[in-house]
Amino acid sequence: MQPKINAFFKSASASIPTPLHDDLSLWENKQHLIVNTFHRNPNAVPSHPEPESKPYLTGKTVVKNKKRSYAQFHLEFGQSDFLLRACSTCGVKFTPRDAEDEKSHNEFHKSFTQGIQFRGWVNERVISVPSVNGGRIILVSENDPFCHRNKVQDVVQMMEIELGSEWIIHDLCKAYLFVSVQRIVGCVVAEPIEEAFKVVSCSIAGRSEGVRKREKKSCSATLQFGNIVFQREVEKRTLSLSDSEGKERSLGGAILCDRQPIAAACGIRAIWVTPCNRRKCIASQLLDAVRKSFCTGRVLERAQLAFSQPTSAGKALASNYTGTGSFLVYKANKKEA
Repeated sequence: MQPKINAFFKSASASIPTPLHDDLSLWENKQHLIVNTFHRNPNAVPSHPEPESKPYLTGKTVVKNKKRSYAQFHLEFGQSDFLLRACSTCGVKFTPRDAEDEKSHNEFHKSFTQGIQFRGWVNERVISVPSVNGGRIILVSENDPFCHRNKVQDVVQMMEIELGSEWIIHDLCKAYLFVSVQRIVGCVVAEPIEEAFKVVSCSIAGRSEGVRKREKKSCSATLQFGNIVFQREVEKRTLSLSDSEGKERSLGGAILCDRQPIAAACGIRAIWVTPCNRRKCIASQLLDAVRKSFCTGRVLERAQLAFSQPTSAGKALASNYTGTGSFLVYKANKKEA
């Protein structure tokens, strides 16, 4: 009878002795951990490059902020001032309800209305110390240090908001700064000229020599509500003016001058006072400083100052300061700095 298969394997396994200290058995009894460490080469180019919109890392560490900001600043409901609002006083455009934008606007608005901050210089040329409103008047010319001329440029930027840009100052000009309570509240830019023209006018300080007549004419147009009757009246004004003033009004405020020039030495190119400090005689004190210091060893008369194409406010100032409506004017040409 053939033996069973189990007996066959038992006899085979029993015939082969098992080594007590086999290398394989020792290796199986121990716990081995194989660790493979890979280092990425920053200069290596990947075999499958990504689209060009995603740049590769070329030796630089890029930290991406995964935190997203969901802050909402505005809600648009068709309001007119959704994006920008222009300040009616200083002219600066800013975004409403934006903290940083409103802060910068408030700082500029304060400088425009109250004056630019100014702590003074060590070597400043003080022309006069006015008795009215206190403060002092400083002269800055083309030969002064750069920091002095740079401060004048800051003031000119404020002046350009109301007077226009790129014409106020050039190298031959002298700037007179009115300083009060550590702020520059006024400025006059004067330049040397050779000739000026006399204004042809018959009005002094805005007072006309003409006679104004008023006529009331009743019209037949009436409107009745019960016992109440409304009647329309038309007020007709007729002006009796001299020829020169009539021409000035017909030309929309244009200034008519004599054709014959007059010799002049000082031209007031531009004059400006901060809005919060107007009606305080600051402009008159600046003009007095110009008359006394512009020409060396010579004091100019009030009527000898010439003004460059004054506006309506400038005409009123020139008339009040000189005491006549026939003051001197000149054409201020733009000169390269």
